[in-house]
Amino acid sequence: MTLNCKGTLIDLTTPKVMGILNITPDSFYDGGTLATEKQLLTQAEKMLKEGATFLDIGGYSSRPNAEDISEAEELSRVIPAIESILKQFPEAIISIDTFRSEVAKQSVEAGAAMVNDIAAGNLDSQMMTTVAKLKVPYIMMHMRGTPQTMTTLTDYENIAKEVIFYFSEKLAQARALGMNDMILDPGFGFAKTRLQSFELLGNLELFKSLNVPLLVGLSRKSMIYKTLQTTPEEALNGTTALHAIVLLKGASILRVHDVKEAIECVTLLENFKN
Repeated sequence: MTLNCKGTLIDLTTPKVMGILNITPDSFYDGGTLATEKQLLTQAEKMLKEGATFLDIGGYSSRPNAEDISEAEELSRVIPAIESILKQFPEAIISIDTFRSEVAKQSVEAGAAMVNDIAAGNLDSQMMTTVAKLKVPYIMMHMRGTPQTMTTLTDYENIAKEVIFYFSEKLAQARALGMNDMILDPGFGFAKTRLQSFELLGNLELFKSLNVPLLVGLSRKSMIYKTLQTTPEEALNGTTALHAIVLLKGASILRVHDVKEAIECVTLLENFKN
């Protein structure tokens, strides 16, 4: 499987790593650590040197009960960040993490090469049409409600089956609009309890039936640190353990805070498979 990111073809035969750059004061792990352009560029350079294929820039915190900020505020955070990184690292492939179509549009115009939408179009009726026109890869995540309400929307009969059905409908919608490159993110921790996230993890190989690359975002999440009775800061080892599992179950992209460790995990698993 390949992705066309503004003319650059990314081969996903070997899994790739996406580095997380949160331009937010309140993200659950790294909130406020990229407050200046210098901090942002230093972190971007570190991730690229360590082997990240993509950099995912987000200006809206999607942690549970995060503050709902305006579109103007989100744009004021992400556009300068995209421009700054591409000025310093022109070859960087930037993903914009947003559920708003206008933010997606302006970010791609500023140089972003893909759109990462936690709501898969559910929070902005124009999102899918906009991405189809932009002709960039689209990451669709499974979530119910909004970051403010999702923790109350965790009633499933068969979580894997319901998430797969959700994606089959979303993929049909995207294809009808002429989209070519879609990526699916099961949305660990989004409108899912800790135990539901583990149940989904256990059934991850079922997603292969959809024939679309799978992105997994587990990095330092509560399903790890709450299970281990620790903190996000202490959850790197647990993250790596689960990364090994998702790679064995068919993940194509790991979305992570810690690029070096994720790349090491991919390298070891590829050697194991060979």
